[in-house]
Amino acid sequence: MRTAVFLILVAGSLAGLPAAEPGQPVPLSDGKSFAGWEGDAGKTWRVEAGAFVGGSLRVEVPRNEFLATRRAYTNFVLRLEFKLVGSEGFVNAGVQFRSERVQDPPNEMRGYQADIGEGWYGALYDESRRNKVLVAPKPDDVRRALKPSDWNEYVIRAEGRHIRMWINGVLMVDYTEPDTAIPQQGLIGLQIHGGGKAEVSYRGLTIEELP
Repeated sequence: MRTAVFLILVAGSLAGLPAAEPGQPVPLSDGKSFAGWEGDAGKTWRVEAGAFVGGSLRVEVPRNEFLATRRAYTNFVLRLEFKLVGSEGFVNAGVQFRSERVQDPPNEMRGYQADIGEGWYGALYDESRRNKVLVAPKPDDVRRALKPSDWNEYVIRAEGRHIRMWINGVLMVDYTEPDTAIPQQGLIGLQIHGGGKAEVSYRGLTIEELP
């Protein structure tokens, strides 16, 4: 047991992210730097007041951009707060999980996404793979939970092929993946969608790894 815990701690340290024993939530950001993450840092992405901030309200975001963890996760509870604001165009963002980087189109990610944006909040989307909403929440649940243009909490629980997502404590999605060929592990990514003058902020990211 001690050997296993030691290996977990070493793996987390090498990835540049804090590590802890399984079952203990740990922060995914130090609130000051991009340690443990990779992406278009310094241009599309910046750190402001302890949050990762992506996009711009002055110029259109030309393409999807993702800030992604350097290590993969399988079973977990991911918690974070997000705020999306925009002035024109397609104002959208999302949280990737169990995902991977792809080069076509450039800088894209492929995998599950907890969607963010008007008409998309709370939906489970399959980014750059099946390219469709796998399951959408009830509109009344979204209206009851969401605080538009303000900070909101996403909780994503992934165990085996079972995925559940909450916004501000209200269940949005309860989904079991029917396709056994779909990978159930991968990177976590933060998206700002291209095609709009929009800015998204993410803060308070923690992850609790599950058996």
